[in-house]
Amino acid sequence: MPHAEINGQRIYFEDTGGNGPPVILAHGFLMDSEMFAPQVAALRETHRVITWDERGFGQTDYDGKPFSYWDSAADCLGLLDHLDIDRAVIGGMSQGGFLSLRVALTAPDRVRGLVLLDTQAGVDDAETQAANAGMNHVWLTEGPESGLADMVASIIIDDPDCSPAWIAKWIARPKESFEQPYQCLSSRDDITDRLGEITCPAIVVHGTEDTAITMDRAEILADGLVGCSGVVKVSGAHAANLTNPGPVNAAIVDFLAGLPA
Repeated sequence: MPHAEINGQRIYFEDTGGNGPPVILAHGFLMDSEMFAPQVAALRETHRVITWDERGFGQTDYDGKPFSYWDSAADCLGLLDHLDIDRAVIGGMSQGGFLSLRVALTAPDRVRGLVLLDTQAGVDDAETQAANAGMNHVWLTEGPESGLADMVASIIIDDPDCSPAWIAKWIARPKESFEQPYQCLSSRDDITDRLGEITCPAIVVHGTEDTAITMDRAEILADGLVGCSGVVKVSGAHAANLTNPGPVNAAIVDFLAGLPA
């Protein structure tokens, strides 16, 4: 299995290869690189598509130490270095978007464009943070089998055909493995005021039924990015790219086709 030694982690990745322009995609919280299977299928004939597992998720061997999304951005850049890619389209869903924005702030010369799916630049309000903290406590003490996994799946995926496989993944992992990834999620900094520093082309795609990150947050994100023409709204919950890939893929294909050479 392909792994790269990056920043003290053993990062798992998949690479379609080929001579097309590179696109690297980062998954959301509790998910892994498999969530981008529909996008890989849609793009692999024209682009080199790289997907990877972030710290604490999937098949990446993570050292268990505290980290931030700035560290995850450095992991993404390190993976590009490992693959000898100077410049790429950087994309991600939810927390994958958090780190993608930080890649653009850290190394703007390496970002050809941004694909931002059901994500935001800000932080959660106090009520949402309290609810998330409560769910995290139950997850760490009782485990997802307590019925929490079904509730979380309804928020992220909301698809009876797709949810069971992801729930099985969550239950199979040691419940304590999510502690540091959750701390990273809950303690992230608000970068809304820095969006004006990002000048590359960007697309923001958001599910109209997303309750984890509401549409107003997507609109704030799109408004703050000078290279974005507005939110592309698609039917779906938080992981709309997984459960309703048709319109999401169409939007991404159009965006990539319009990028300067």
